[in-house]
Amino acid sequence: MSAENTIVYQGEPGANSQIACQQVYPDITPRACATFEEAFAAISDGEARLGMIPIENSLAGRVADIHHLMPESGLYIIGEHFLRIRFALMAPKGAKLENIKTAQSHVMALGQCRKTMNALGILGQVAADTAGSAREVAELGDVTHAALATPEAADIYGLDILKTDMEDADHNTTRFVIMAAEPDDATPEEEPVITSFIFRVRNVPAALYKAMGGFATNGVNMTKLESYQVAGSFNATQFYADIEGHPDRRNVRLALEELQFFCSELKILGIYPASEYRAEIAGT
Repeated sequence: MSAENTIVYQGEPGANSQIACQQVYPDITPRACATFEEAFAAISDGEARLGMIPIENSLAGRVADIHHLMPESGLYIIGEHFLRIRFALMAPKGAKLENIKTAQSHVMALGQCRKTMNALGILGQVAADTAGSAREVAELGDVTHAALATPEAADIYGLDILKTDMEDADHNTTRFVIMAAEPDDATPEEEPVITSFIFRVRNVPAALYKAMGGFATNGVNMTKLESYQVAGSFNATQFYADIEGHPDRRNVRLALEELQFFCSELKILGIYPASEYRAEIAGT
């Protein structure tokens, strides 16, 4: 397979990330990677053109590893995709729902199905990923041990689906970002546009408060702001943010200039068209 025609994802065949790849790029071959680090490296090394990377889930929250990996990867966000997540409980042939004692899956999947699992009296076990859990359950052959994965994974690994719609809420949705080695910034004319960036504020009193003021006074909507520690330090905090609008627009440019005044570091990760899903959930 050629690198130009390859998109990487973390997981195994049947994972939600593979489904997202196929939805957005049906003509590009998806390639599984064991870890997010491997997926990022494949893009950086020119082995793949794109990567489909989950960044947050409406039930389980952020995919923590990504916030640490993205800034150091040297890669760029060129797009986003929202995928409605549906999990099925699956087990080897002949298994019955009432006999299932344990179910394994990725920690994010277990978090999205926690209430349903508790109601069924099934104990969750953390595993590397969802589709890989389906494969391992099929190999183990224990009819009391199940996996939480996509219905597609049940077909791939020859498992019986014992219960569908295991997720705790109908809105269970994961946001993916599409990564590339080179920027492919949207133009101002392509708005609505999302601008993603990371920053560190200078170590002065009220620096974050003052830095955020520029977005309010210039009418820039910040849709996401998250903090996380850097290199295990309790003193160094890095922030990831998404805002609506293109940096070439005057109000966005002024807001970013004011932010930069209070920052020791500011890096744009991507300027890309907003998914149509954003308008759908906003009711517009």
